[in-house]
Amino acid sequence: MEDSVDRPSALDIVRTRSLASLVSQEIEAMILDGRLPAGERLNEQQLALRLGVSRGPVREAVRGLERSGLVVSVRNQGSYVRSVSAAEALEIYDLRAALTGFACARLAGTATPAQRAELEALVLRMEAAREADAAPAYYAANLEFHAALLTHGGGPRGLRIYEDLGNELHLFRRRALVEPENMRESNAEHAAILAAITAGDAAAARVAGEAHIAGGKRRFQATDASRPAMPGAVEPVVTARRRRRAG
Repeated sequence: MEDSVDRPSALDIVRTRSLASLVSQEIEAMILDGRLPAGERLNEQQLALRLGVSRGPVREAVRGLERSGLVVSVRNQGSYVRSVSAAEALEIYDLRAALTGFACARLAGTATPAQRAELEALVLRMEAAREADAAPAYYAANLEFHAALLTHGGGPRGLRIYEDLGNELHLFRRRALVEPENMRESNAEHAAILAAITAGDAAAARVAGEAHIAGGKRRFQATDASRPAMPGAVEPVVTARRRRRAG
């Protein structure tokens, strides 16, 4: 009879996958807050020691982060924190605009009172953060607002695609919302989205959603690449051509 001692039980598999999920969340947080900067090689052994786990969950977590776009694997070299160029970022903004417009238009016709109240509360949170000049708090609420739009209006697949695109842009979006004027513009656009959804105007909601992402793209393009990033943010990788223009 085959020895079952060496074979993992169903419980062992569940535990490993659950641990990998937790490890993935921690590594993602380390990437987004700058502890693991763009371009850095991910050493599985060091990460395992740092997180107090074995290499298995770390390896599985890194594979998952590759699928979400935060990590890239280079053949015969290993895995690295994704470096997104300015040109790639602009393309991602355009894709996000289409998805956001779709979700807003759809939500205008289906939003429940509870969903509208959730969006309104987030707009108020962002306004309070803006008035307090609290960029990290504004950014956190901003992420929740967009997640709510896609959760309620985009469906599971739309939300998944949007989140993958959003992960790649975290390196830039934090930076574009540091300035108080940028936060003011951004939240005015959020309010326009909410007003169109509340009015049940699908066409206006689509336009407002697309215009908001276009505004984010414009704010990103206006960012001075030589200026230090906000505390805790990851410094974006800029193409040589953009650096020459900035100089």
